[in-house]
Amino acid sequence: MGAIALAISLAGCGAGSELPATVQDATSTAQLSDADGYISTGDALPLTSDKPAIAKLNPALLAALRSADRAAGAERGIAITIAEGWRSERYQDLLFERAVQKYGSEEEAPKWAKRGTDSAHVTGRAVDVATADAMDFLNRFGSRWGLCQVYANEIWHFEMLTTAGGTCPPMSPDGRG
Repeated sequence: MGAIALAISLAGCGAGSELPATVQDATSTAQLSDADGYISTGDALPLTSDKPAIAKLNPALLAALRSADRAAGAERGIAITIAEGWRSERYQDLLFERAVQKYGSEEEAPKWAKRGTDSAHVTGRAVDVATADAMDFLNRFGSRWGLCQVYANEIWHFEMLTTAGGTCPPMSPDGRG
């Protein structure tokens, strides 16, 4: 796979998703900042960033990602960058509201975005990888560091779900589990 940048907007409810103007107005990201873990759509952060989206990640997850990044660079010449990392509960709730608007109900929205109180991003235990080549690398080799794709419908979303060298659990079809 090439190094095609894939922002969280692929999820259909990220900060830059295409929504009707009235929905965008109701859920504007203008109020978000670095302090919320906001990363502009199309941007990505290296794992060395001191911005909250990276700095507030769970230390074990960040260490595993940095180890995987070193291996990905040495073995494949690719870098693991992050399109979405830690998020404030406020930011996550905004993403959930966007998903409700886009998918029409609070029952459908969790396929793509969880409420702030339910999201692994809010606890710093999840990241959305920014490039297709890094996603592919982690999907194939991430369990070496305990990193696993969680949802079948989100090829970019990774969490630490096993011990290093362990076996990743089966993926959930979507965010509803």
